[in-house]
Amino acid sequence: MKKVMVIGATGAMGRYLVPELVSLGYQVTAVSLDGGTPAGELVTPVKGDCKNKEFLMSLLAQGFDGVVDFMIYGNHDFPDYYKLFLENTGHYIFLSSCRVYDDKEHPVRETSPRLLDSSEDAELRASNDYSIHKAHSENLLMASPYQNWTVVRPATTFSTLRFQLVTLEARDNVGRALRGKKVVLPREAKDVPATLCWGGNVAKLIARILFKEEAKRDFYNVCSSEYQTWGTIADYYKELVGLEAVWVDKEDYLAILDPEVKTSTRWQLEYARLFRRITDNSKVLALTGVKQEELVSMYDGLKLEVGNIPENYEFTDSPIGVRMDEYLKKHQL
Repeated sequence: MKKVMVIGATGAMGRYLVPELVSLGYQVTAVSLDGGTPAGELVTPVKGDCKNKEFLMSLLAQGFDGVVDFMIYGNHDFPDYYKLFLENTGHYIFLSSCRVYDDKEHPVRETSPRLLDSSEDAELRASNDYSIHKAHSENLLMASPYQNWTVVRPATTFSTLRFQLVTLEARDNVGRALRGKKVVLPREAKDVPATLCWGGNVAKLIARILFKEEAKRDFYNVCSSEYQTWGTIADYYKELVGLEAVWVDKEDYLAILDPEVKTSTRWQLEYARLFRRITDNSKVLALTGVKQEELVSMYDGLKLEVGNIPENYEFTDSPIGVRMDEYLKKHQL
């Protein structure tokens, strides 16, 4: 029986990956900061921070056949960790992101240009933006002599109490809708196609990449090929939770997100959510044998996760929500 360690086991993808691995007959050590994974015959939950190297090494000493790593590293962190994984497990799966891709090829394939390599924005390329530090981490793996790694690139992923709408997260979209509040969105995004994928789909694909020799030293888009415009996705939320969208100029939207409109805030919108994300997943489907029709549709996944919101769960306003209320009142919207 192969032993697998999942780091970040209670996150958006990890919570679905653990039972998926168990269904395939693997023994799983599920590591998270909160230790919230249910124990079972084949699951050992562990609470701890794998960025603590002593703690991480104590786990790796147990001898795992595979490690799936959902930790987030910056530009300066990953060099301190990747060799530990590659030297202490048979197959290491590193979580990158479709955020690494530029907007220069549609559909997006694993060979499509990355922002780090092709963006004309020198400030972005020199930054620690998520899209950039993920690409730098990929480069470290590619430049290494190790053969036992695979890079997975999920699209924007929703999950239990994790809902996205353009750059807004659950408190500021579904949370507001359930309390009868309107949601402000940038009109420039309304007709932009987006690949928004359910965490269970991502888990199904990652679980079946694990231990495939042909997957090593390679890259995979782990998502559905389904895409919808952000306007259609907003309509899905309207049907499911009554969300009422107010579409405004993107500069007004950015000021609601961050009154100072920091560069990182602008980048997440302009270099991610306003990119045309139509994703080619044929490579991972061919590897895993999963068929596109076996993946849960965007609407059905959102419906499932809305149903997973605990009955007495209370969404509270974030600072963004407060500014949204002020904007709506000021403009009588």
